[in-house]
Amino acid sequence: MSFLSRMMSVKSKAHFSTDVSRTSVLRSKSRAFDGVGKRKTDMARRRVGLLMFGFAAAYIIIGGRLVQYGYAHSENTSSIMPPDRLMAARPDILDRNGQVLATDIRTVSLFAEPHKIVDVDEAVEKLASVLPDVDAKDMYRKLSAKSHFQWLRRQLTPKQQSQILALGIPGIGFRPEIRRFYPGGSMAAHIVGFVNIDNRGMAGMEKYIDNQGLADLADLGMTSNARLEPIKLSIDLRVQNIVHDVVAAAQVNFKGKSAGAVVLDANTGEVIAMASYPDFDPNKPEEGAKDGWLNRMSNGTFEMGSTFKSFSLAMGLDTGKIKLTDSFDARYPIKMGGFTIKDFHGQSRFLSVPDIFKYSSNIGTAKIIDVVGIPEQKEYLNRLGLLTKMRTELPEVKMPSQPREWKKINSITISFGHGVATTPLQTAVAGAPLLNGGRLIEPTFLPRTVEQADEVAEAVLKPSTSADMRYLFEYNGLYGSGRGARVPGFDVGGKTGTADKVVHGRYDSKLNFNAFLGAFPMSKPRYVVLSFIDEPLTGEQGGTISAYTALPIVRDIIRRTAPILGVEPDFGSAGKDMMVSY
Repeated sequence: MSFLSRMMSVKSKAHFSTDVSRTSVLRSKSRAFDGVGKRKTDMARRRVGLLMFGFAAAYIIIGGRLVQYGYAHSENTSSIMPPDRLMAARPDILDRNGQVLATDIRTVSLFAEPHKIVDVDEAVEKLASVLPDVDAKDMYRKLSAKSHFQWLRRQLTPKQQSQILALGIPGIGFRPEIRRFYPGGSMAAHIVGFVNIDNRGMAGMEKYIDNQGLADLADLGMTSNARLEPIKLSIDLRVQNIVHDVVAAAQVNFKGKSAGAVVLDANTGEVIAMASYPDFDPNKPEEGAKDGWLNRMSNGTFEMGSTFKSFSLAMGLDTGKIKLTDSFDARYPIKMGGFTIKDFHGQSRFLSVPDIFKYSSNIGTAKIIDVVGIPEQKEYLNRLGLLTKMRTELPEVKMPSQPREWKKINSITISFGHGVATTPLQTAVAGAPLLNGGRLIEPTFLPRTVEQADEVAEAVLKPSTSADMRYLFEYNGLYGSGRGARVPGFDVGGKTGTADKVVHGRYDSKLNFNAFLGAFPMSKPRYVVLSFIDEPLTGEQGGTISAYTALPIVRDIIRRTAPILGVEPDFGSAGKDMMVSY
């Protein structure tokens, strides 16, 4: 073989070897690339699988919790109760005939979540356009606070809620609440009372209801979502309206400092109506805080003047130490310890017991109580409940005041109504035994039957004493200071009381506290009516004593309420058997 041929053969083999080597490298590289790609694909598939598993697990967990919440009982984590429970938060208060005196109504309150407020200035400006009386500085402070909740306004009207919703302020919301509503306004304010912003009883029967356990249940979150049974009172709304109207008119017309009256069932102790003026509107109680909140009928004590002569004569008769036919020397004033006791309507003669009552003789009453004695006087006043705190449902009851030491001068002045201060309601309650057969019955603002009253009644006077006192009341109503209280067809009897007010430690004859203790019909008394007016500046016929101020209140109340109370008029029997002289 030639050299050229050998060289070409060697080159050919070398090329072949090189091609084989390249092919081998390429195949090796291809296999390496295939392995890397396969691993990446597997890893990607695994990641996608894990991601899908994670999403599936999350959805399963969320779905499971939703199902759990759907079947679980909801828990109220808010301090504000749900609307249904709020509407049952307090029972309705009704009068004896089912008329509503107090009820709950649904409302909402405005709150803010300050951390969600975008523009505080804008929010304040917008809210002020709906709530013009808002304190802008206080509102700004609340909306700028570093807190998650702030009350802005409690108990909005539906119109205010709608207007605020239209403003579209972020971070502003509403919570359902209730508001206590009193349809009669101030008509029975001192009886029904009122509640605070959180619907808790603050006075009157509202407070009494809370004191019976409602407030404790609310504190423990145990109030029922069922509507509570209404509370029915002894009050007759028709009579209450008249009493309130007459008392308010008298206070204005006679220019008195205050006035009041009560209609009391003499046989059950039920308070049918009671008013004290000035008063307040329980829908806006803060507006009456200065003078109106004080219930002067049960929470104010006064020297009741000559109405106390009724009790002094009853003591003498009940002890048997005097009789209706007895007479006492009332010719001369009594001088004792630097004091002179005299009569306003002095007769300067011996007076029979009925005439002592008729002419309201201080001298005659003093001599009667001197016969009775101080120990018996105190015992009878205690027995009649005039020296102890009165027990009734109404929380506002004041303790009477009396001298620390009873000397003879104290005994005498107390006999005609100076020296012991009691509440007007307490005086009316003590007056009932004088007329109902001698039974003292605790007053109640809840319905009570005669049978139930018999169970709690306490005999404090003899029936014969009560009969004598009925005679004296009617005698005074026919011929004495009680004549102006007579209403045609109704036998009205009673006793006036004009007490000088104490000013700077001394009695001022120009300032009087006047009262009238009356009852009807005297043939068989069913109702005791007591009125008072404090410091009147004028009265009927220009006089300022009880006969011209307190007495007309009782007269007008009886004239307007007797038919409503079911007392039938009798135009033929009044006074036909009355003994007029001794």
